[in-house]
Amino acid sequence: MAIEIKAPTFPESVADGTVATWHKQPGDAVKRDELIVDIETDKVVLEVLATADGVLGAIVKGEGDTVLSDEVLGSIVEGGAAAAAPAAAPAAAAPAAAAADAGEEDPVAAPAARKLAEENGIDLASVAGTGKGGRITKEDVVAAVANKKSAPAPAAKPAAAAAPVVVAAGDRTEKRVPMTRLRAKIAERLVEAQSSMAMLTTFNEVDMTEVMALRSKYKDLFEKTHNGVRLGFMSFFVKAATEALKRFPAVNASIDGNDIVYHGYADVGVAVSSDRGLVVPVLRNAESMSLAEIENGIATFGKKARDGKLAIEEMTGGTFTITNGGTFGSMMSTPIVNPPQAAILGMHNIIQRPMAINGQVVIRPMMYLALSYDHRLIDGKEAVTFLVTIKNLLEDPSRLLLDI
Repeated sequence: MAIEIKAPTFPESVADGTVATWHKQPGDAVKRDELIVDIETDKVVLEVLATADGVLGAIVKGEGDTVLSDEVLGSIVEGGAAAAAPAAAPAAAAPAAAAADAGEEDPVAAPAARKLAEENGIDLASVAGTGKGGRITKEDVVAAVANKKSAPAPAAKPAAAAAPVVVAAGDRTEKRVPMTRLRAKIAERLVEAQSSMAMLTTFNEVDMTEVMALRSKYKDLFEKTHNGVRLGFMSFFVKAATEALKRFPAVNASIDGNDIVYHGYADVGVAVSSDRGLVVPVLRNAESMSLAEIENGIATFGKKARDGKLAIEEMTGGTFTITNGGTFGSMMSTPIVNPPQAAILGMHNIIQRPMAINGQVVIRPMMYLALSYDHRLIDGKEAVTFLVTIKNLLEDPSRLLLDI
């Protein structure tokens, strides 16, 4: 009995997806709840699991194909694994015969072996399989690649009066790969942001002495009290930002047509870098979260981003965004607003610099802050005052407790 493999039901914000990777090939045994194919959308990678034990049948949508919500990707032959096991026994006794028969049909090869063969231009029909039932393994293909490289190249015929060709030393290789849907969406949103809003950036600097001292004093106790949650700098910035958003509601607003939508909550997006690109999961109602809840949420998002496990719902919405280029050593940047939000706060690296304080030159840990904002909604005075508020709250963290 064949069971259809279908794409997940996409949210309204996702029109379609692309088949990223088939982890199984036709004829491979699959188990219920085993990962068989990844679907990449412009936000996340969705995993499709097997719904029954059996053997993977025909693949309807290959890697790179576009799929719609609930569209059929392929099929599973239920119970096929049990039927295939006895048939493989006689073939195992005569691997040479199995390899010969493979020339008439598509050779049975492990997914890793197929991929390696494609990358190196190896015809699987010419490879003798040493696996069970004559199955071609990755090691078989590796041996075939080695033989191909060691084979003497055919002698070239001398060209009459050939012009000398000068080749520069070193490799000049090029590799062309299709842009991932996430990267394409990022590019689209960045262009949209710069073409659809009057975006400006204002800068300031913050003395991190008090925050660093507070963190250094309590980080061990904080981690012990909150079951391993580490105290970082981002939670202080989120708390300062949400307090400033209460005082300057326009920075937390968005434009919808000819209307301005003022949000009575602060859903703060925290930019997280992953292998697939920059993603922005959202801390819901961050204004009511404690430092520990913020740090725990950010740590959870970071792990999910690295593992490709972020859900679409976790990256949808957001009224304000914070990005930390200082993690990678950035001294100053102009972050781009994430539409339809009105502003984004950019953090940077902390550098010991000489500062004039009370008539004396002292060394202080300083960080540049950047606030990019939509000038259609936020006036320059509001933007500057908003950033100064964050600066004051961070330079004297007790203000966060006293609400002053």
